[in-house]
Amino acid sequence: MAKSAQEVGGSEVEAATTGSGEVKSISASGVIMDVVFNHTAEGNEKGPTLSFRGVDNSVFYMLAPKGEFYNYSGCGNTFNCNHYVVRQFILDCLRYWVTEMHVDGFRFDLASIMTRGSSLWDAVNVYGNPIEGDMLTTGTPLSSPPLIDMISNDPILHGVKLIAEAWDCGGLYQVGMFPHWGIWSEWNGKYRDIVRQFIKGTDGFAGAFAECLCGSPSLYQEGGRKPWNSINFVCAHDGFTLADLVMYNKKHNLANGEDNNDGENHNNSWNCGQEGEIVSISVKKLRKRQMRNFLLCLMVSQGVPMIYMGDEYGHTKGGNNNTYCHDNYINYFRWDKKEDASADFFRFCCLMTKFRHECESLGLNDFPTEERLQWHGHSPGMPDWSETSRFVAFTLVDSVKGELYIAFNMSHLPTIVSLPERPGYRWEPLVDTSKPAPFDFLADDVPEIETALKQYAHFLDASLYPMLSYSSIILLLSPDSNT
Repeated sequence: MAKSAQEVGGSEVEAATTGSGEVKSISASGVIMDVVFNHTAEGNEKGPTLSFRGVDNSVFYMLAPKGEFYNYSGCGNTFNCNHYVVRQFILDCLRYWVTEMHVDGFRFDLASIMTRGSSLWDAVNVYGNPIEGDMLTTGTPLSSPPLIDMISNDPILHGVKLIAEAWDCGGLYQVGMFPHWGIWSEWNGKYRDIVRQFIKGTDGFAGAFAECLCGSPSLYQEGGRKPWNSINFVCAHDGFTLADLVMYNKKHNLANGEDNNDGENHNNSWNCGQEGEIVSISVKKLRKRQMRNFLLCLMVSQGVPMIYMGDEYGHTKGGNNNTYCHDNYINYFRWDKKEDASADFFRFCCLMTKFRHECESLGLNDFPTEERLQWHGHSPGMPDWSETSRFVAFTLVDSVKGELYIAFNMSHLPTIVSLPERPGYRWEPLVDTSKPAPFDFLADDVPEIETALKQYAHFLDASLYPMLSYSSIILLLSPDSNT
C-alpha cells in the first residue's frame, strides 16, 4: 500500500530533524560535508533517466552540439555548474545544509569542474551582461567562475569552511591556483605526491619536501593565503590506505570486477622489499617505521593535517586503491583491529596528535621565517638541497616547548647527526621512529623511561644523535643540569 503524502512528509521531517540533531551534537569538533557537484548517477547520453536528465538535460549537463556528454568527471557526465539555473540549485543545497543541518563546511569533490564554462554559454546568460567569455567553448576554465564567486560572497556560506579538491578527470589541475577569493582551502595533492616520494627515498625531493613542511608557501603565499589554506594529506578515500602504501608496489583491484583496469596506476608507493601481507619480519619492521615517518611528517607540517579514517590503526584494503563499490569489510572501520597487535601505531598517532596540539609552533597562522626556523644538514646550519640528498632537518622555536629539533633520514644508510650547540642546554629525545613501541615516543607511560634515556646520553653529551635508515626524530631542548 502506498503511503499518504502526510506520512511521507512526516518521515522526511523526522529524518531531517534527527540528522540535524546528530550534526549539532558533534559540531563542536566541526562537521565538514563532502559534496559531489561534478556528476550524477545518470551516466552518459546512453544512461538511464533518473533525475536531472528528465528535468532538462541540456541545462543540467555539459553537452556537445550533437548531444554527447562531456566527461570531465570520469563518470560519464559533467554537471553544468556555471549555468544560472544549476548554480542556483547548488547554492540552495549548500545554504540548506548550513542553516538547517548545521554543517560547518564543505569539501567539494573534483572542484575544478565548478570553474569550467557551462554549455549554452553566453556572458549575458551567466553574468547578466556581455563581458568575459562571449567566445568560450564548453568546459573552458574561467578565471572568475560565477558559481565560485557566488559561494564565496554568499552571506550564509562566506563564514563556513570551503575546501576544494582542485583538479578533475579532464586534466585540469589547479592546486595552488584555484580561484579562492581569499577564503578557499585546497586538498594539497602536491604535498601528498612529494611527501610520498621523499619518505620512500627518491632522489631530488629534499627541497620540495622542506616546502611541504613549511605549509607550501610557493603555492599559497603569493596569492595572500595562509598555511591553513593547505589541507595536508598522505592518503585519502581514493587510493591506497597508509598501510597499503608501504605494503604494495602495484594496485590489486580484481575484486572490483574490471580486470584490474580501474584505479590509479601511479601511487608513489613502496612495499619495503616484498609485496603483500605475508613477508619477512625485517620488512614488517621497516613498514611500521615508514608509517610512523608519514604520520610524524603530517603532524610537524604547517597547514591542516588530514588523516584517512582507519589509518590510525593500519587499515588495509589488500592493495585495492579504488574501493567505491564495496559495502563490506574492505571499507568498514575495524574496531577489532584497532585493539589488537597494531595498537602500538594507534598509540603513536594519539601521542603525535596531542604533541601537535601542545606546540604553539606547529599550527602557525603565517609561514615560518628565519627568526623561527633554521635548516640543518648532517651538520648544524648546513642543509643539503642537492639532487641526491635524502636528509632534511630543522630547528623550530616554540613558545611552549622552547625549541624543537626535527630530522628525517630517508637514506638506506644510517647516519650520525651533529646537533646545534645551545650553551646551557641539551637536547633530549622524544620521538624516534626507528625504535619499537613504546620507545618510539618517550611519553610518561614508557616503562623504565630513565633507563631508555640513558641509552642516548653518551651521544647527546657530545651533541650527536645516531639515526637509522628511513627514520625521523624529534628532540626537545632542555636546561642542562650539569652546567
